[in-house]
Amino acid sequence: MAGVEELKLDLEELKHLRHISTRPRVIAFLSSEIAVLDDQLSKVITASAYTASASVIPAGNVSQPVVSALNYVTIESFSWDQDHEKIKIYFFLDDLKEEKIDVAFKPNSVEIKFHDVQAKNHRCVIPKLNQKIVPEKCKILVKPTKAIITLCKASKGHWTDLHFKEDKLKPPSLDNDKDPMAGIMGLMKNMYDDGDEDMKRTIAKAWTDARSGKTDSKSLGM
Repeated sequence: MAGVEELKLDLEELKHLRHISTRPRVIAFLSSEIAVLDDQLSKVITASAYTASASVIPAGNVSQPVVSALNYVTIESFSWDQDHEKIKIYFFLDDLKEEKIDVAFKPNSVEIKFHDVQAKNHRCVIPKLNQKIVPEKCKILVKPTKAIITLCKASKGHWTDLHFKEDKLKPPSLDNDKDPMAGIMGLMKNMYDDGDEDMKRTIAKAWTDARSGKTDSKSLGM
């Protein structure tokens, strides 16, 4: 694994290349590589700090090693808007500099890191977007007091939310294509369980007729 200094030099070179690049696809690719390299550097620094601290502990004096790693403050608040082709996400922070910002675009997620902003590191991760995006077409615009991320939608249309959410109100599928009678039999069972004695007798008869292929509107009390 590459050493800390070598990784730092690689990271600086990638950030310089991103800074002078103009093609969105190249910028997106470099940003993704910067994020990977930044994570690798953090792991190397952590491992080095652990090894160094452990090596100076006197025999018989057991203590916790001092570990130095990048810490991030999670960004909880931001704004966004959209049209049919793209999403724009706005982050408002003071004294922003492009070379201290890393962003990683993936088809279903986005992560952005702001380093050394008012003596803190900030990070925002959207692990699962509402719909897919096109990473190579996404980009970031940095101004002194805000950063604007533009996400290109893979399919044109309106997003109901930025984050993916399960539709908990959607009724369970009756799988009618697999078994046309499954939904009807399930409904009859629920009516039987909740009904009075007359209803139970009616449902029991209808159930028996249904199994024997004799179901009609009269057997169901219609």
